[in-house]
Amino acid sequence: MELRHIRYFLAVAEEMNFTKAAEKLCIAQPPLSRQIQDLERELGTRLFTRSPHHMELTEAGEIFRQYGTRILELSERSVEDIKEMDNGLQGTIYFSNVEGHAPALLAKWIAEFQKEYPNVKYNLWNGNTDDIITRIKKGLCDLAIIMTPFDSEGIDTCFVYEEPWVAIMPLDHPLAAEECECVDLEKLAPYDLLIPSRHSRLHEIEEWFAVSGTKPKVRCYIANTLSAYELTRQKIGIAIYPASASDIIAKDSLCIKAIRNPQVMAKYVLAWNQERPMSKAAEKFLTFVKESR
Repeated sequence: MELRHIRYFLAVAEEMNFTKAAEKLCIAQPPLSRQIQDLERELGTRLFTRSPHHMELTEAGEIFRQYGTRILELSERSVEDIKEMDNGLQGTIYFSNVEGHAPALLAKWIAEFQKEYPNVKYNLWNGNTDDIITRIKKGLCDLAIIMTPFDSEGIDTCFVYEEPWVAIMPLDHPLAAEECECVDLEKLAPYDLLIPSRHSRLHEIEEWFAVSGTKPKVRCYIANTLSAYELTRQKIGIAIYPASASDIIAKDSLCIKAIRNPQVMAKYVLAWNQERPMSKAAEKFLTFVKESR
């Protein structure tokens, strides 16, 4: 077994699609399929179950993914440690982050960190908190910026930022005509709402409205800020999003009001797998963030 077999296997395990994995690895699909078949023969077991429209890891495949991830980490760390003897801190830090204020936070941290450690590289992935928690637990990222609430089992975190939730509405909406820069939550209850597409987020928003004895009317679940902007601009409903959404919105095209009574805050944390050892570069970055808060 060679390291490339493990890399190929992990790429397929992440994509669950041979064509996408081959594109990611910059190789043709038939050689990739043969390499996986060779690996399965060497191990004496199937690593994937396959059907025309579905693919998943077997129990043996899931175990091998855990071992394979660790093997590659040790291989990369050994190279990094040797290079660091002459060239300073090396390696790639794998990040995942949500939208909102997270990209700005991460960019600021990297800009400061690279002043001291110019040889470190970065790999960034964007998604919602639920998807990122899965990536953390599977060892697909070193550090992640996520938003509460989340499944905290096996996850360590430190608080890094908070901002208010806001209501984003068309300029000609009745609530936009009110002079106050804030809007009471219960005033949103009669209107169609656009909210982030996490199940836990819906539960959280329902709890906000329950304080005033009302329920939200959710018209659409959305996965990114740009969709919230466009849907609101087309008067599909009022979007409920963290305040940083206003960073991509033209101020003369929509009205943005902070939510109050109750005021609700979007809280961001830096998260990592408490059971998985970090690379030296990731450890240094985590220490840097903690000390700079």
